[in-house]
Amino acid sequence: MRIRSFLLLSGTLLLSAGTASAADGQYFWSGDWYLKVGATGFLGPKYEGASKRMFQAAPLISLGKAGSTVRFSSRNDNMSYALLDQGGFRAGVAGKLIFERDENTSSDLRGLAPVKFGGELGGFAEVYPTDWLRVRAEVRQGIRSHHGIVADVTADAFTDISSNVRISAGPRMTAATSDYFSAYYGVNDAESAASGLSTYNPHGGIDSVGVGAAINWQATEKLETGAYAEYRRLMGPAADSSLVRERGSRNQFLVGLSATYRFDFTLP
Repeated sequence: MRIRSFLLLSGTLLLSAGTASAADGQYFWSGDWYLKVGATGFLGPKYEGASKRMFQAAPLISLGKAGSTVRFSSRNDNMSYALLDQGGFRAGVAGKLIFERDENTSSDLRGLAPVKFGGELGGFAEVYPTDWLRVRAEVRQGIRSHHGIVADVTADAFTDISSNVRISAGPRMTAATSDYFSAYYGVNDAESAASGLSTYNPHGGIDSVGVGAAINWQATEKLETGAYAEYRRLMGPAADSSLVRERGSRNQFLVGLSATYRFDFTLP
C-alpha cells in the first residue's frame, strides 16, 4: 500500500480582519491565537478523474485568532484571510497550493505533460442564512500549475448532537475555465501519440457536482478527531476528457479520518 504525503492546505487558515491604529500600539496580529496541527489519512482517487484509489496521508494545519466569529469550517475550505468579518457574513482573500502531478502519480498519466507545482489565489465569501447553514464560495486564479480560473461553491448544514460531537453535510460544485481543464484533462497531438489517449481540447464549464458529510468529535478541550466521506460526479469538460473516458471514471469517492491538536499562544 502506497502512502503519498503532501501538504494539505484545504484546512482553513482562519485569520481575523480586525484592525487597530498605531496610536494604541495594536497591530492586526496582536492578541490571542491558536494553531491546530494534525494529520489525516484517506482513501481517494490517485488523481482527478482516476478510477483507481490509493491510501494517502497528509498533515493538517489551521491557524486562527481566538474569539473569531467563525461558526463552521470544513476540510474543503482553502486557506483564507477574512478582510470583512461581521459574524453572519465573511469575505476576504483565499489561496491554495497545488502539487505536481505527473507519471509518478499514476501510470495512466504517462506521456501527458505534468501539472507543475504552483497554486491558486483569489477571494472567498461565506454567509449564514440560518444558525445551522453555511454557504461559501471561492474564486481563484491559477498560478504556474495552470492559468485558468476555478470557482468552488459549497453549502453545509451542521448541528451539534451533543456537547462535543458535530455532524455536517451538504452539496459541492466546482466550475472552471478552459485553461484549467487543458492542464488537467487536455490531450494535444504530441501527448496523444506518447500516451495512446485520444486528442481532447476542452472548453470551460462545470467540473463536478457532489456531496460531502463529516462527523467531528471534540475528544478534549484541545484534541479534535473526525471522519468524513465525499462523492463527486465529474461533469462536462472533465467527464468528456479521453483521460477520464478511456482510463478513469466520472465517479470520485473519498473517505478518511483526521485528528488535530490545538496550541494557544499570544502575540504582542
